[in-house]
Amino acid sequence: MRQKVEVELDGKTLSIESGELAKQSGGSVVVRIGDSMVLVAATAAKSPREGIDFFPLTVEYREKTYAAGKIPGGFFKREGRPNETEILVCRMTDRPIRPLFDEGFKNETQVISYVLSHDQENPTDVISIVGASAALLISDIPFNTPISGVRVGRANGKFVINPTVEESKTSDLNLVMAGTDEGIVMVEAGANELSEEVMMNALEFGHEYIKKINQIQVRLKGILGKEKIIATKDDHGEDLKKRVNEIARPRFSAAMQIAGKHERQDAIDQIKETLKSELNPEGDAAIKASIGALFHDVEKDVVRTLILEKQLRVDGRSLRDIRPISCAVGYVPRTHGSAVFTRGETQALVLTTLGTAMDQQRMDTLEFRGNKSFMLHYNFPPFCTGEVKFLGSTGRREIGHGMLAERAMVPVLPDKEAFPYTIRLVSEVLESNGSSSMATVCGSSLSLMDAGVPLKAPVAGIALGLIKENDRVAILSDILGTEDHLGDMDFKVAGTRAGITALQMDIKIGGLDKALMAKALEQAREGRLHILGEMEKALSEPRKNLSPYAPRIFTMHVSTDKIKDIIGPGGKIIRGIIEKTGVAIDISDDGTVAIASNNEASAQAAIKIIEGLVQEVEVGKIYLGKVKKIVDFGAFVEILPGSDGLVHISQICDRRISKVSDEIQEGDEIVVKVIDVDRQGKIKLSRKEALREGAAVMK
Repeated sequence: MRQKVEVELDGKTLSIESGELAKQSGGSVVVRIGDSMVLVAATAAKSPREGIDFFPLTVEYREKTYAAGKIPGGFFKREGRPNETEILVCRMTDRPIRPLFDEGFKNETQVISYVLSHDQENPTDVISIVGASAALLISDIPFNTPISGVRVGRANGKFVINPTVEESKTSDLNLVMAGTDEGIVMVEAGANELSEEVMMNALEFGHEYIKKINQIQVRLKGILGKEKIIATKDDHGEDLKKRVNEIARPRFSAAMQIAGKHERQDAIDQIKETLKSELNPEGDAAIKASIGALFHDVEKDVVRTLILEKQLRVDGRSLRDIRPISCAVGYVPRTHGSAVFTRGETQALVLTTLGTAMDQQRMDTLEFRGNKSFMLHYNFPPFCTGEVKFLGSTGRREIGHGMLAERAMVPVLPDKEAFPYTIRLVSEVLESNGSSSMATVCGSSLSLMDAGVPLKAPVAGIALGLIKENDRVAILSDILGTEDHLGDMDFKVAGTRAGITALQMDIKIGGLDKALMAKALEQAREGRLHILGEMEKALSEPRKNLSPYAPRIFTMHVSTDKIKDIIGPGGKIIRGIIEKTGVAIDISDDGTVAIASNNEASAQAAIKIIEGLVQEVEVGKIYLGKVKKIVDFGAFVEILPGSDGLVHISQICDRRISKVSDEIQEGDEIVVKVIDVDRQGKIKLSRKEALREGAAVMK
């Protein structure tokens, strides 16, 4: 039975319908805004997966090219592995729904989103979040709290809900958020140095619309909702629980106050070995799993109790303390810029490479087709946490962390006209114990300044955590990995001294209210300013000169109708310039010509040739030209590259001649004066007038 619910969002209609497509899934919906449509299907296995201590959820989002009337490129002409945009939307959909499943549910669960239609105006990422929640809500899967996602933009100081692609171009805020009726559970934002107050207002604005979308999901559930699977918690037995607590708790309290990560982990591992030898000497698999789960509960309870009751963190810091910071720039000699940023046991080596327009990344997604001139790539090798793992291709987490850092840096990059380089940053995380993505932001800022990139301002980032038990709350600055794992929030804020450039938040509880959000933003601002102060000790502003190994790019502007003169037939002329001078040349449609070379003399030689090609012929001006062809009635002379004019036989000299070749030969260089350019652009030249003027000057 087909059912449809809808809501008005400031003039835009968002609808959710179900009952017609993908009926064999656990629950499926089609979410639509404008002519953009996403089909989302949620399905769970019938029985729990045995022997695991996590919830096996996978979320997939795929953009089908038919949605925008396109055929995929490549040999196979079909969609391949997910691109970066699709992976980011997968993560953005996964993060808000994952904490809201019933505790103890271990059935394999899959949420799949297909973009069926894209109108090139309304983005499909936020409606994928809505669709995931709605599909789960009406299914038999134990997911009972609706969430909704919205995008908030800001143009001319006014907030806009779910801005179109065109509206987003003039926005100084790109905020994607998801939430329940009670609070916000996920935030992903980029901003042009906006204040904490503006960000708070944006979050409040978006949350009001989230609650409206949640209401129609509840209505749909009331019509189509299935009976939910009952999730049962594992029963580990009271005796075993008591013994684990007796053995582990007192030892754990001491172990968690060891400052060093590896020393602390060694102590924790010893506790595990003691539990294993005393409580499970036979190595029974079921008992082993129960001990592991109970041990995690003890670990979580001890850490949270120490923080809430004693204000004592894992490494002994107070709630607002930031670990010691050290910064080094110019560490790698042959890269164009480099920086090592170390904060406690987290370290990122960030390297800058400058390139030309030919190094830009080609992008072809449903929403965007063009070139990308700034890229930030984040790598997280296993040795950074002291582990041994297979070193495979870039994972979803690495793509997500890299994009967060990239988003933080974009607002402070110089304008393309002022700095026409393609920029690639690579962050190699060499140590990790808490927020390597924010270390990447700090290292990126230093590395770019070391490369001489004229940033508008340095950027720093900080990660905060939250421990909340009823009315007891602790917000932690600069969290460790353990505090992230056992806490209730991962809150990352990046920005300059003036304001926020990027924000990411994930909540493991029902949601974050306004007061807590405001407190977290203010604590993040304090931490960010402290980190910026430490960074400035190493390098406070961009270097005045680029690395000697970086290409030099010179730009010039020509009339658009002269572009063809530079390129020449079949690219003959531009290839000739490149071969002669050894430079790289890129010409934009607006007439901007970029000449890149490691040798300034070569670049200047290319510039001189191009200036000659685009120079306009002036009537009355004398040129030194080359005789290209002789005919019965005169000679054709090239006065500028690509510009030929006719010297009539009567204009060759003062006396009458019967043959042109009596006076000049092909290949001769002669002075000529432009005496006319007609409507068709034909140039009339005179040698005799040029000679007369030259003789007059000599006298």
